[in-house]
Amino acid sequence: MKYEEALQQLETIVSQIENNELDIDQLADRLKEAQKLVKLCKDKLYKTDEKIKALLEE
Repeated sequence: MKYEEALQQLETIVSQIENNELDIDQLADRLKEAQKLVKLCKDKLYKTDEKIKALLEE
């Protein structure tokens, strides 16, 4: 999954939470999904940062 796709899904989850569109069972599932998406985004940002640093050092 691309970073942009993960970010878009996170924004959708936040919107659903803010608008009270989820029942308690859905909320738990969506929060678990959001945790995975946040980790994916963090990992991608970290890896990209490391690549940029390596390129700048060359």
